[in-house]
Amino acid sequence: MGLQLPLVVTAQVDLVLLLVSLLALWTRLSHLSYPNAVVFDEVYYGQFVSLYMKRVFFIDDSGPPLGHMILALGAYLGGFDGNFVWNRIGAEYPSSVSVWSLRLLPAVCGALCVPLVYLLTLELRFSHLSALGAAVLLLLENSLIVQSRFMLLESVLIFFVLLAFFSYLRFHNAPNSSWSRYSWLLVCGASCAAAVGIKYMGVFSYLLLLGVASLHTWNLIGDRTVSHLSVCVQCVCRFVCLLVVPVLLYVFWFYVHLSVLNRSGPHDQLMSSAFQASLQVLFDGQHLRYCSEWSKVVVCFSHDVAAPMSPHAQEVSGYIDFNVSMAAQNLWRVDISNREAESEVWKTILSEVRLVHVNTSAVLKVRTGSDANDKPELDILIRT
Repeated sequence: MGLQLPLVVTAQVDLVLLLVSLLALWTRLSHLSYPNAVVFDEVYYGQFVSLYMKRVFFIDDSGPPLGHMILALGAYLGGFDGNFVWNRIGAEYPSSVSVWSLRLLPAVCGALCVPLVYLLTLELRFSHLSALGAAVLLLLENSLIVQSRFMLLESVLIFFVLLAFFSYLRFHNAPNSSWSRYSWLLVCGASCAAAVGIKYMGVFSYLLLLGVASLHTWNLIGDRTVSHLSVCVQCVCRFVCLLVVPVLLYVFWFYVHLSVLNRSGPHDQLMSSAFQASLQVLFDGQHLRYCSEWSKVVVCFSHDVAAPMSPHAQEVSGYIDFNVSMAAQNLWRVDISNREAESEVWKTILSEVRLVHVNTSAVLKVRTGSDANDKPELDILIRT
């Protein structure tokens, strides 16, 4: 069959959707570098971005790592090297820091929320006028505009939550005969994993969506017009896309986090010795000073005095060896707990070493404070 000329392409463009999208991009992206100073929680997230740029391991107990990685991606695209001290709100960014790139991805996510609300309202079977009203309300919401224009995570979280519900509704409203609709269900599962991976508040939206999906699945099981094979296939697809995929992706965010951060940092002491051994150690002046100080302290002894921060334990002190004879109650024995598992050689980090008091068989314990920057506190644990 020959080629028919002329070739004609017909396209439909929703001008209202295009208009609200352009306005959203303008309100979120224009003058993005203003103010040229650290604003609100940028002082908090910026510290993690710098650690990502230097690939230094850290732990943020406030939430999962995906949100930090998204912010770090924007910094990486702008050539940020991590050499900026995020010590106070209001500190001016130097000319070497691309403020626009630091705030770019949250601003883009905030802008995309507006057309997503428009499309989501249409999927809920409301009129185009209602969809326009919902989009305009989100477009002009002052708090969302402000949060979208800074290096914060709220706009990114809202974007993935809206994308999850929109993609699920596209799947649900599509004809059952169309197998391509399961691509929307896969997008829904990935968006749920992203929402939970940014902030744990995303779990509530995920549970709500699972509840809606469970209700629809229950109605599908009771529909006698659908064959048993089709019901089984659809149930398996929903289970995989809405449960298996989000769990796998959520674990994958942590895998990427640990793969990127392969250098030793201030939070290493919270991890196991085997994990610490897998990190690259940067021998800066601070590390060398600590090694020098600990090499001089060779003997420790305990007092019958309560420890300042742990009154249930005894106070522990140390002294510098001046080749003087010491009493037996001041002596400690080095015990390698995993000697059989590893070897009889004392290995840095890998060996699990305990200091055992010779007279009382008490074991020295290092306990860290609630803040990762707190200095370790040394206590004595008396065995009973």
